[in-house]
Amino acid sequence: MSAKKLNDREARQARERLRAYQARQAVHEHAAKRRVRDNIIGGAVVVVVAALAVVLQLAYFEAGPGKTVASPAATSTSTSTPDATSTPAATGANTGDVPSKSIAEGRTWTGTLDINGIKLGVSLDGAAAPQAVSSMISLTKKDFFDGTVCHRLTTADSFKLLQCGDPKGDGTGGPGYSFGPIENAPSNQKYPAGTIAMARQSNNAYSNGSQFFIVYGDTTIPNDDAGGYTVVGKVTSGLGDLEKQVTSKGVKGGSTDGTPAVTPTIKSFTLK
Repeated sequence: MSAKKLNDREARQARERLRAYQARQAVHEHAAKRRVRDNIIGGAVVVVVAALAVVLQLAYFEAGPGKTVASPAATSTSTSTPDATSTPAATGANTGDVPSKSIAEGRTWTGTLDINGIKLGVSLDGAAAPQAVSSMISLTKKDFFDGTVCHRLTTADSFKLLQCGDPKGDGTGGPGYSFGPIENAPSNQKYPAGTIAMARQSNNAYSNGSQFFIVYGDTTIPNDDAGGYTVVGKVTSGLGDLEKQVTSKGVKGGSTDGTPAVTPTIKSFTLK
């Protein structure tokens, strides 16, 4: 083969290699551009979907089935009010099927309140607080308190109480009725250690229900607009064990008012 023909063939091969390289480059550049475009489109779709989800979620919670409802107010943490928020009542009127105050029979009732195996001897004064004691008797006969927890403990100086009797365990439960008036409240606003008294709503004498509190250290509770708190009776034995095993352990989180660190569960409550 002559040198001229050889050079022509090599030139053609070189041109073919160049065209193939340029074609590959064009394909590569097109693919790169397409990936960029797809990424942009994909990102835009994600943004639109996310924004739509946010809008739908807001609409759902604002107007749909998931609309948030304010929960019942929790038990007050004020060191002057053993509140029970479970049984809203019109001031001056009982609500629901309140047990007859004749159940108390105008006499003293004795029994045992078992909390975590600690057997507290109790004495309730049916003459001094006939309506509240009648309610207590009615509820104990139904085993209403069995298995419930004492949901609130206070440990501040001159304000030491353990609040019990709420079937929900959060300060918002009750027996389905509320009653008044306030009975047997101390005129000096002092509740000696061992006192058992009814918890109620602030400023509402007719909001007593099932919640009660045990005073484990001498406590002063100022009256509110409704007055004081109905004293139903007292702990006659076992208070020291309750202090040692439950109240001395304090409140969860180290506060002076809140959920007891050791959960006090009422195993049984009997009266006779």
